Amino acid sequence: MRTIYAVTHPEATHHVEGVVGGWHDSQLTPAGLSAAASIAQALRAQIPDGVDVELFSSDLQRTRQTAEKIAELFGVKSILDRRLREKSYGEAGGRPQEWLDQRFVPPPAVGERLEHDEGVEGAETKAALAQRIYSAMDEILQRPCEHQIIVTHGGSLTFVVTSWIKMPIKAVGHASFRVPSGSITTLREDDFFHNRQVVNLGDTRHLDSAKAD
Repeated sequence: MRTIYAVTHPEATHHVEGVVGGWHDSQLTPAGLSAAASIAQALRAQIPDGVDVELFSSDLQRTRQTAEKIAELFGVKSILDRRLREKSYGEAGGRPQEWLDQRFVPPPAVGERLEHDEGVEGAETKAALAQRIYSAMDEILQRPCEHQIIVTHGGSLTFVVTSWIKMPIKAVGHASFRVPSGSITTLREDDFFHNRQVVNLGDTRHLDSAKAD
């Protein structure tokens, strides 16, 4: 049985500064670092002792910091993969959110959505984001390890899930799995039917302890 634990990084500086994240290399806030420790503890409570665990992470600082807390607790090294990054917002990255909001062209309700141009120079299309996440997931799932942790971003998480359930990229134009920062999404494949489950989506119960500290 394979289980994937997909983690979205907790509070980062771009959240509190009101600037666009994307590839802007923000770092975790003190609250985010505390939440990352709680994420690590929650994963340790879910994953049996003594089993092999692999840890993959986006290479941006906020996800690396989250992965470091997990790596320390499990005694493993994180494998950094830039394909697990958040969507690139091009020249909007690191600018005030209002700057992006004034220029952003939303996708149409019907018609071309995957290759839609959002009106921001250098921004990735939904198709480009999905393709690189699917590529990373394909390689991760080729590995035999039964317990794998993936630290990524809120926007990328949608395509971790759609890849997991084998939704073709051409069908993801309307897909969106919105989850909170610092969440854990658990994905499991059974050994008998080989069905792929979304056991839970965007679980944040572990963050209650971080808020209490």
